[in-house]
Amino acid sequence: MTGEEKKVILASSAGTIFEWYDFYLYGSLAAIIGAQFFTPFPEATRNVFALLAFAAGFIVRPFGALVFGSLGDLIGRKYTFLMTILIMGVSTFIVGLLPNYYSWGVAAPIILIALRMLQGLALGGEYGGAAVYVAEHAPANQRGYFTAFIQTTATLGLLLSLIVILSVQGYVNGAYPDQPVLDAAGAALMNADGTPQMMKAFNAWGWRIPFLGSIFLLLISLYIRVQMNESPAFKKMKEEGSASKAPLREAFGTWKNGKIALIALFGLVAGQAVVWYSGQFYALFFMQNVIKVDSFTANVLVAWSLILGTGGFLFFGALSDRIGRKPIILAGCLIAALTYQIVFPLLTKTANPVLYAAHQTPVTVTADPENCSFQFNPVGTAKFTNSCDIAKALLSRSSVNYETVPADAGALAVIKVGETEIPSYVGAENAAAVAELTAALETAKAGTDQAAIDAAQAALDAEKGKPAAFTKAVNDALTAAGYPLVAKDNTSVAVAQNFFDIFTAQKLTIVAILTYLILLVTMVYGPIAAMLVELFPTRIRYSGLSLPYHIGNGWFGGLMPATAFAISAQSGSVYGGLWYPIVIALATVVIGTLFVPGNTHKKDIFKD
Repeated sequence: MTGEEKKVILASSAGTIFEWYDFYLYGSLAAIIGAQFFTPFPEATRNVFALLAFAAGFIVRPFGALVFGSLGDLIGRKYTFLMTILIMGVSTFIVGLLPNYYSWGVAAPIILIALRMLQGLALGGEYGGAAVYVAEHAPANQRGYFTAFIQTTATLGLLLSLIVILSVQGYVNGAYPDQPVLDAAGAALMNADGTPQMMKAFNAWGWRIPFLGSIFLLLISLYIRVQMNESPAFKKMKEEGSASKAPLREAFGTWKNGKIALIALFGLVAGQAVVWYSGQFYALFFMQNVIKVDSFTANVLVAWSLILGTGGFLFFGALSDRIGRKPIILAGCLIAALTYQIVFPLLTKTANPVLYAAHQTPVTVTADPENCSFQFNPVGTAKFTNSCDIAKALLSRSSVNYETVPADAGALAVIKVGETEIPSYVGAENAAAVAELTAALETAKAGTDQAAIDAAQAALDAEKGKPAAFTKAVNDALTAAGYPLVAKDNTSVAVAQNFFDIFTAQKLTIVAILTYLILLVTMVYGPIAAMLVELFPTRIRYSGLSLPYHIGNGWFGGLMPATAFAISAQSGSVYGGLWYPIVIALATVVIGTLFVPGNTHKKDIFKD
């Protein structure tokens, strides 16, 4: 590798790491940021903001691919590359400065959403630029190896964000006292005993530090990228006068090129995306939300698996230079599809053996099938109020495996845990009854009959208490059946006290399982950049590869947590959601085998 080639790798990889770091910060701290900017709003308004935040994170990315992909094919790789890093870095820094709802009111969350949309757009243009720029500089027989450095950046960006968050969180919470929790008016919320509710200092203000610190990463990235030269393939195309005047129309408006984008999306990227999200993000989500490992421990264990597994990107990238990209990517998809239903139960058994044992207790939901919805709710705006939906959602959130038994039409859903039966309730009817009883109480208060007032109040309290009473009854039955619903009572669950507290048999086994999942990620992701570059001609390369990549990773991959939860609730298995990546990965294996060309690693990308 020459000095100039090293410079190209450093310039592209370092900047892309920082971009992914910026993007992941919001995802890792979303709950804390949401409490600062969205919580004070009425439900309807809060749902709109939730929708916009989701769109900024995932759905906006393909539009960034279109905008910056077109610019990259028109004005060059270098200058488009500079624009994406500048937009991402400045947006992230401003998030750290942005006053919360209590200071700026409704303007604060609106500005936050705008900044998130800018981040999504910038990320949509960043990957294609990095992949094209490196591939067009790389020696022909080492394109897979060189572009694999770009493939490490998403994982390293996630790792960097986790390390920064863990470090800042530990320092701030240890050095500064807890802060009071405020209501919508900015007043401190109080506990039942009259003491103020408190939050950790990191949740109150410390979360801003990782965002503000990103300005140093931005300055370093800009300095490196300003020193870069334009891609030789782009310069050659410009000198020959063969550049496209309308790259988007040429890339997607003709069947000749449009079919390449479709083949790339369904025969490569869709499967790569779900394996990538499963191995990194869903594994983290699964540990935190399904098998109830605390957030700090889950982040530590995933971080170690990233450290151990990241070298796989370079190994499989280099291997693809010798045997081709297609067989490695499709083999990774196939192995993942065949082993997920083995690996994730093993992860449960290792990290939370009490929960794994509790899954042997029979739990059923007896309900009218017509009243059971498919609870796909990626932005949190849908309401599922049927008794079946309420019952299944509660069990799914509690990580319960259950079976659904058909009931008569219109029958109220009933949960059965062992021999204990708990009837559910209809949310819409409960809400209507609460509204009616609230009005009746106001009417009673207008009179002087204290007995009538007390009766109206009692009826309202009883109706309001139905959801809490139902939840308590179910949780009591699950606890009696062995489900570890209270974390402090589950001493067998994996816990890490610090970043280096992994040297026990339980935690080392978890790290080994997670590293296996990361190695599958490296198989499908290591060679993908070179493969996509080789599929498209120079004149539309930036546009052509960016759109299928970001549709695959932004939509197929980004929808995975919501889709997995909906499938799990529908199937009654905490592992049911894994069928989403399994089916997509298998479909990619079939489509890729039939339609994706082989031996692209031998292609001269300077000759279109």
